[in-house]
Amino acid sequence: MGQLVMILGGVRSGKSSFAEALAQKLGDDDVVYLATAESCDEEMSDRIARHQASRPSSWSTIESRRELAKVIPDISPAPRVILLDCLTIWVSNILLDAGDSTPFAEIERQMRQEISDFMNVVKQSNVTCLVVAGEVGMGVVPESLLGRQFRDLHGWANQTLVAAASQTYWRVAGSTVNLKSISQSLDECVKECQP
Repeated sequence: MGQLVMILGGVRSGKSSFAEALAQKLGDDDVVYLATAESCDEEMSDRIARHQASRPSSWSTIESRRELAKVIPDISPAPRVILLDCLTIWVSNILLDAGDSTPFAEIERQMRQEISDFMNVVKQSNVTCLVVAGEVGMGVVPESLLGRQFRDLHGWANQTLVAAASQTYWRVAGSTVNLKSISQSLDECVKECQP
């Protein structure tokens, strides 16, 4: 049975470097890097080049903007570790591909389906899948409708994948917090709050 591990954090929190180090420890050279970004301008090209330079050359890289559940079963031979970097771009791809005329409810349905398909494929595999994701809901409310839709979709995606993950790590200023080890149920919180 496959294992899902989430690595969350804000911009420049060190989430990708932590995920790469963890993938190296878990899979050594048997790692597939699943990249969701595509080069659309010079700044993004520079980011992609830095990410490529930071990982071992022995790792395979697969680029896929969407429908990751269709990509993973075709990886042969199946690796010990898949490093998906990143969920944030994946959610953005789903939202932007839909265009202005697609109702938000349909975009949300498409994203929920892709996330569900992805989780099912990972669960049915024998791979450890590390998923890097931004934490985008802790800042100001975005001014644009598109920005608010993205924040809402990404927040839901993070919640869904974290709930399914065996481990969740939160990167803050280069430090790591194991969220699963400190997470509490609602009943535990109620018990602590009672006099």
